Parts: sequence; C-alpha cells; structure tokens
Amino acid sequence: MKRLHVHLKVGNLDDSIAFYTALFGRAPDKIESDYAKWLLDDPRANVSISTRPGQGGVDHVGVQLDNDGDLEEIAARLTAADASIAPESNATCCYAKSNKYWARSPEGAVWELFHTFGDSATYGADPKAVTAPAQTAACCAPAQ
Repeated sequence: MKRLHVHLKVGNLDDSIAFYTALFGRAPDKIESDYAKWLLDDPRANVSISTRPGQGGVDHVGVQLDNDGDLEEIAARLTAADASIAPESNATCCYAKSNKYWARSPEGAVWELFHTFGDSATYGADPKAVTAPAQTAACCAPAQ
C-alpha cells in the first residue's frame, strides 16, 4: 500500500492542529510538542505539520511505502531516469525510524520516499544543519 505524504511547516501548532482536525474530521494520530501527524485512509495520506525553523507552508511531499522492496523499486526507476536521489538508511526523522530516499524533481521539488519501521522518542536531524544548493533543505533531508 502506498500513501501520499505532505509535510507542512506551521507557525502555531495548536492553531494548526485545530484547523487540520476540522479539515480531516478527526484528531491527529500522533502529537509531540513540535509535531503532529494524521494517517488518513480517505484520501490515503500521511499529513504532518511541525514548527521547525524556516518559512511556513509545504516543506516537502513524498510517498510512504509498506516495505523496503517497494522503496527500492521506486528508487531504481528514478535512478534509471537519471533523477537526483540520495539514500538515507536507518534514519531518525519526524519521531520515526525509516529507510528512505530523497529525490529532487527537475523544478527542485523535494520528494521523500520512505518505509517506516519504528518510532523514535526524538524528532531527528536538526534541519538548520542541512542545506541544499540555493535553498533550505526539507525537514530532515540530506544535502544533494
């Protein structure tokens, strides 16, 4: 099963939780002091918000996968298409443990492709320490 992922940076977590709870018709599946996540079935989506530093709005988009095999299949297709991708194994990001690839579209959109296999008590990498050419990198994305 695949689930679309959208990560948004927000200024006020409580106000944003109230808005997205009303929008989705239910409370988040996970809430931390700087983060909240909804795992929706209709539409199939993983929508997360955080108060991480940087400009508000869409931080990155992605696809959440059920297993590493599906993850590797997408990575192989992107590699064959000469896309810019970077692997990140056993990553701690957004209070989760995941294997992932970060991809950048020709226009510069950041895509996170990931298989989550566990929870984490910490958010993960400090996004201020990670930058990409000509812009701030997404969330926990490595420099490309």
